[in-house]
Order: sequence, then C-alpha cells, then structure tokens
Amino acid sequence: MKKLIYVLVFPFLLFSCKEIPKQERGIPGPEKVAVERPQSNIDSVEKGLKEKGYQTFRYEEGDTTYLMQQYYMVFLKKGENRSQDSTEAAELQKQHLAHLSRMAEEGYASLIGPLGSNGEIRGIAVYNTATEKEADSLAKLDPMVKAGRLKVEVHPWWTTKGGKLN
Repeated sequence: MKKLIYVLVFPFLLFSCKEIPKQERGIPGPEKVAVERPQSNIDSVEKGLKEKGYQTFRYEEGDTTYLMQQYYMVFLKKGENRSQDSTEAAELQKQHLAHLSRMAEEGYASLIGPLGSNGEIRGIAVYNTATEKEADSLAKLDPMVKAGRLKVEVHPWWTTKGGKLN
C-alpha cells in the first residue's frame, strides 16, 4: 500500500527547479543556476479544494507529504423494478451510459465501471464532489435509477490527490 501511494503521488509532489541563466540575473556567462521554488504545489491545490468545500487532510510519512481528498464511492445496485421489456431495458441502458459519460465529462465522476459478476452490486462510480448529498443527487439522476432498475448506495472514500483520480 505504501508503495502504491508513493507511485501514485510521487510525480505530483516533486519539487521542480527552474534554471535561470546568469545573463538574466545580470551575471555574464552561459552557465545556469538552479533556483528552488519556495512553495509546494500541495498548498495551492489544498487551498483550492477547501475553498470549494472539499474535505482534505495531509498524511506525512518520513519526508513525504500526501494530500488526501474525500471522494464518494457510489455502488449501483440491482433495483426493485427490473420488469422492463428488452426494448425498454436497451433504451434505459443507452440513457444510463449517456448519463455516466456526462458525469465523467463534467468532472463529477472520476472512475466508473460495471462489475464482472451478476450479483447485487452491478457497478461502481467514484464521484468527485464536495458533499455526499451532491454525489447522491447526481447518482440519482441516472435514468436507470429513476426507472427503479438500479438503486444507489453512497459511501465516503479517501484517496491521495494527484493519483489516478482528479
């Protein structure tokens, strides 16, 4: 787990150096000097998230700091009304996929997909919203949920900012 967090977050946490030619600093010669940036990118990302109402915290391990963000794991479960005929079910599926694509395109859902089994949980969507209420409301806009073919179950979920999720 520690290695996974490191691999996902390391590129995000790297401090970069900017090389400034001596000529630009008024010193003759072609040599360049490395100047370290004074402030971490984590600070600005965390500030922006908190201003928008997102929950975050920092996790430090050794000399590495991870910015954790709360997302919402939405389980798409088998609903009570699955009696649609094949034509209606196919149309609902088309609308369902369009809804999920829209959620991804607008930045509300960061990870979406069906499960490979035919069990109670049919799929998962990870919503990138400031509140659980907002994630629940967006998930319930899904035509499959409105028709009762699916129902949603929402859970807060934490992961490192800058990994695979935005």
